[in-house]
Amino acid sequence: MCAATATGDWWARGIVGKIGGGFSHESEHDLALMVSDFLENGCSSGADSWCSSDSDSGLSDLHHLGDKISFYKRTVAQYESDLLPIVHSLVQLIKESDLHHVKSGPCNASCINFSLVKLLRLSGYDAAVCASKWQGSGKVPGGDHEYIDVVNCINAGSSERVIIDVDFRSHFEIARAVDSYDRILKSLPVIYVGSLTRLKQYLQVMADAARSSLKQNSMPLPPWRSLAYLQAKWYSPYQRQFGPDEQTFISVDSSDHKQCNGHLKRLLSSLQFEMEGERLMKPIKSDNNWRVNFLRGGDTPYTGLFEVYREFCPRNANSFPSLRD
Repeated sequence: MCAATATGDWWARGIVGKIGGGFSHESEHDLALMVSDFLENGCSSGADSWCSSDSDSGLSDLHHLGDKISFYKRTVAQYESDLLPIVHSLVQLIKESDLHHVKSGPCNASCINFSLVKLLRLSGYDAAVCASKWQGSGKVPGGDHEYIDVVNCINAGSSERVIIDVDFRSHFEIARAVDSYDRILKSLPVIYVGSLTRLKQYLQVMADAARSSLKQNSMPLPPWRSLAYLQAKWYSPYQRQFGPDEQTFISVDSSDHKQCNGHLKRLLSSLQFEMEGERLMKPIKSDNNWRVNFLRGGDTPYTGLFEVYREFCPRNANSFPSLRD
């Protein structure tokens, strides 16, 4: 059995209180104070200014930053490249009726995260929902965040985490964005699947792009869009969960959970649009050796996919006896 990375174990031993997708009362209060101070004082000068630069690189041309995003999307490790279409396929299996675990508070896609983790684990992946939390410090407001990770065993005693965020673009939405920023935002993947290293590259570019866009409208960069705050979401202490916490989740009719239903519809629509666009951009080629193994270490390339199909379509699963052999 492959355990989480040593770094992940160290994070997990950090001070972690109540976890989940939404803000805790303490972090919500910290952020409210931060927003109030930002709106009242704006961008003041000095080292402690909320909109002080996150790096010494200065403002970059938005067109150049867009080129960086395109480059990062093409430089993907093989494992991440193999996992991405599987994640896309599994997300499309999620139905509104699956969103039956409701958090007692802001859900923020927790239902979708746990549904996707269930499908990934049925497909043979060591996937979990990661709930991170951090305390406010200096320019960084306190908060918490929820995402998914997949632990990939490289060799004996060594592993790496692949991060999955099902609502990736929402982290970079800003007010009064210029057209070029909107184009960069829409060029981001709908669902992020990749390493922490590549994620950090995206965060740096988007923080610079947000600063550049806001500057064109004479607006300062708010603290919740700073690089430090963005990094805190995925680099803070976290706990892995394979299923919902019974103390913080209740089971109800999915029709009562309109927030997640709407979120799922938007996610599926955006994902379909992205996949169609990428399909049109790809050259037509013949590759008879192409295949996707849905179960790492399984008997056949399709065993894991059959298990997922049988879970959600039990009546039709018997129509494919060859998959069970």
